[in-house]
Amino acid sequence: MRWFPRRARAARPAGACERQGAALGGGLRSARQGGARALLLAAALCGIGPVAARAEPAPEAVRSFGAGREIVLRTTTDIDVMAPAIAQFLDSRPGLAIRYEQWGSNNLYDLTLAECASGQPGAGLVISSAVHHLVKLVNDGCAAPWVSAATAAVPDALTWRNEIWGITREPAVIVYNRALVPASEVPRSRFDLLDLLRPERTPYAGRVATYDIEASGLGFLFAFMDSQEATTFGALMEAFARTEAVATCCSAEIIEGVQRGHYLIAYNVLGSYAQTRAAEDPMLGIVAPSDYTLVLSRAAILPGRQADADAGALLDYLLGPEGQLVMARNRLVGLDPLDADPDDAEEAGRQVPIGLGLPLLLAMDRAKVAQFTARWRDAFGPGQP
Repeated sequence: MRWFPRRARAARPAGACERQGAALGGGLRSARQGGARALLLAAALCGIGPVAARAEPAPEAVRSFGAGREIVLRTTTDIDVMAPAIAQFLDSRPGLAIRYEQWGSNNLYDLTLAECASGQPGAGLVISSAVHHLVKLVNDGCAAPWVSAATAAVPDALTWRNEIWGITREPAVIVYNRALVPASEVPRSRFDLLDLLRPERTPYAGRVATYDIEASGLGFLFAFMDSQEATTFGALMEAFARTEAVATCCSAEIIEGVQRGHYLIAYNVLGSYAQTRAAEDPMLGIVAPSDYTLVLSRAAILPGRQADADAGALLDYLLGPEGQLVMARNRLVGLDPLDADPDDAEEAGRQVPIGLGLPLLLAMDRAKVAQFTARWRDAFGPGQP
């Protein structure tokens, strides 16, 4: 079920999730073209949790690096983004190989939790942008401790119990099409976005996109944090529903839709992906909202009761100066991602870091999640086929 009514909205681009056209539960879900792959793979692509079959979820993509004893890295991060860091790590470790599995966040959580229950972790290292999932796994005893010089250097707010660590700092931003949104109408804050959506005949009706909170763990987290932080939260819900904004599953699809002009504006998009696309396409504008900007630290855990030593060494590398530098070249990390390049984001405002620890368990509490999701459905009405 989607947040927003489907009637009379702009057609969606044939993006990552659209091309599968998979139908799940009471509403449509879609994913990348996969030929004869099972419906379960289509669900895994978009990270669909509650409505997807859970027996054997499949990764979105897999790539092997190196040769020798293999460790498994499971992550929500696009393979191409982290491939340079993985390759450099293996250069100094002959006889070691890494199987890189890219997952949707909800299915990655479900699989890691199931393997925890069975006592047989299938991955040496798990990295996710849906960091509330990993905090819950740590709380449930599904992660091993690891203490090193690299982990000791992680700021206190980005580590918990020596079992979870933030490895990046990435803003949640607004992106827009420079060719189609007049400079005078670029939303510099959530208040500006509300002003654009307020007129009865606004040209932005059906042309604003954001994450589907039921398909994207990251989208749920950003929306949940907004509900805790923003005085505009209720008004945004009403405006998105009234103007039939589009909720969809994936960063790539949302950004591609803005680039192609299917959407004019996208809200709460992960800045690292937006900045990478903007470096290639000058027509993609990025705004770090001036009222406040959420800053996510993509997090890592070592699943199981005892850490794999080579997986721990990979974690140390990613936290260390060499790994941080290589990832920074792909816009995954920086001392200050909003100020590192003034052309990357406009009007950077007050930063609100999403810390790792007990407070995030609120975003995983069953009653809270049900209440929050019901609030969305009450505001926007049921999705329509």
